[in-house]
Amino acid sequence: MIASRVVDSPLGPITMKATAKGIYGLDFGTHVQEKAQPQPLEQAQAEGWLSQLSAELAEYFAGQRQQFTVPLVPHGTEFQQQVWQALTTIPYGATESYRWLAEQVSRPRGFQAVGQANGRNPIAILIPCHRVINLNGRLGGYSGGLDKKEWLLAHEAR
Repeated sequence: MIASRVVDSPLGPITMKATAKGIYGLDFGTHVQEKAQPQPLEQAQAEGWLSQLSAELAEYFAGQRQQFTVPLVPHGTEFQQQVWQALTTIPYGATESYRWLAEQVSRPRGFQAVGQANGRNPIAILIPCHRVINLNGRLGGYSGGLDKKEWLLAHEAR
């Protein structure tokens, strides 16, 4: 069972998705999620995570939060999970290169593979894929759009 909620942000609408175990997804835009018939306890837990994340995102966008505490439950391959875990070690306001990211997951020549895993990150902002840039300092890609990546990096640099 996945519950979802759309919140407004300086970057436009953001769709949050949660299960009873934690946050499952965070996307830019509005994405309708069909809900299965949930058990009442599971629904309440998922809604609780969405409420917590909504408050934490508001604090983040207000410049009052640098780390999120809501539990994350992204779904992906073992390799993607390794890449996403490495992303969570990049400090607020900092950037790292795709080369650095490849080295963190013991694939020093795997720039393209880590770039693809980075692009498939299902929980934007909380798993900070926006903090990865090209070795030459250029932004590179961002599945949410380069304008959003640029905004997030500038926001965190303040």
